[in-house]
Amino acid sequence: MTASSKLSNQRDSGAQVSKVDPRTDSRFNGAPMSQFFEIHPVSPQPRLVRRAVAILREGGLIAYPTDSCYALGCQLGERDALARIGRIRMIDKEHNYTLVCRDLSEISAYARVENAQFRLLKMLTPGPYTFILRATNEVPRRMQHPKRRTIGIRVPDNSIVSALLEELGQPIMSSTLMLPGNEIPLTAALEIRERLEHDVDVVIDGGVCSHVPTTVVDMLGDPPKVLREGLGPVNWRSGT
Repeated sequence: MTASSKLSNQRDSGAQVSKVDPRTDSRFNGAPMSQFFEIHPVSPQPRLVRRAVAILREGGLIAYPTDSCYALGCQLGERDALARIGRIRMIDKEHNYTLVCRDLSEISAYARVENAQFRLLKMLTPGPYTFILRATNEVPRRMQHPKRRTIGIRVPDNSIVSALLEELGQPIMSSTLMLPGNEIPLTAALEIRERLEHDVDVVIDGGVCSHVPTTVVDMLGDPPKVLREGLGPVNWRSGT
């Protein structure tokens, strides 16, 4: 039984749960439909946050807004949910997954951070950046880059994400919601529900997100190298 089916009998203001019975609807051969939570982007409703986190703890997969794009997320170490992300996005084994963290103190448990790196992280977080760092032993090897043993780290500036992380008490394993064949990520929760209603357990509607992904910074070298210019400004680089 999936996380969403275990909790499908719970209802709340702001949460839309499909009335279609997945056991009898012929459109999807028994696959459960995702729940749809409308969470306020500035003042997230605590009850809906708790419900979303309960599904994460059950091993569920969520689609949720960030300060850049919508993302797919699951609890750290959930092998099945991680595999579902891989199937949805059709990504290879060398994909750099991202840990979405509450703050800098949480980063240090999952990534090796030198003093110079810490100063840059402090300057740019929270914000729309993904930092590539050496992973610690707290990160499951299947989440690390197989050759470099790195992990992406994020500290988003988003109230819904902050509320989810505070309730969960650990990072969310995450990947940008970019579907195969698309050139830009999905930006609207209703479209995400339409496209992935049988592939994720919860879609969180926090409003329309940007179609521009994060700026990715490789922190392994000196100076750090921008691998992808995205929503995060890069004027912090020397000479810019």
